[in-house]
Amino acid sequence: MAASTLPPTEPKKGAADVAALLGAFCFFLSAIEYMVPKPLPFMRLGIANLPLLLATDLLPLPWFLALALVKVFGMSVISGSLFSYVALFSLAGTLTAALVMWFVRRAFGSLVSAVGVSILGAVISNAVQMVIGSVLVFGEAVRFIAPPFLATGLVTGALLGVFAERFAKRSRWYARARRISDG
Repeated sequence: MAASTLPPTEPKKGAADVAALLGAFCFFLSAIEYMVPKPLPFMRLGIANLPLLLATDLLPLPWFLALALVKVFGMSVISGSLFSYVALFSLAGTLTAALVMWFVRRAFGSLVSAVGVSILGAVISNAVQMVIGSVLVFGEAVRFIAPPFLATGLVTGALLGVFAERFAKRSRWYARARRISDG
């Protein structure tokens, strides 16, 4: 069946292709991120979030959420934390941040830059993870890890957003992916 004759309930093949490529990119960046030393076991730079940030303008919500799940699964498998509380932290933080990022980008479009969306996603993810951490692991002591955790998220979120903006402006692949997702 040709793409132009698909009923509205069937997803576009272009979105599936873009999601698959970005999912593979999540796995790759998760492997890179795993090799970077961490000051605390749960503190990461967040570079594996780049495909999610790029996908806010490319994918419809169901494919975007599938990409977020792939990112969490890939990171958990690569780090060996799939059946641990770390995977729960990642799942909750990533899904909450992903939903907020997607909705902010859809609601405000280019009024909120990739830097703003990235910082918002990092802060939301970190806040959700701290709440879960206070309930399941750290209790009141979460207040001691909150400042460096949030500061790291702000800095890495800003840097990731700057990179995503530059990539989106200069990448021919991204321009083609935008045309596929728009059309």
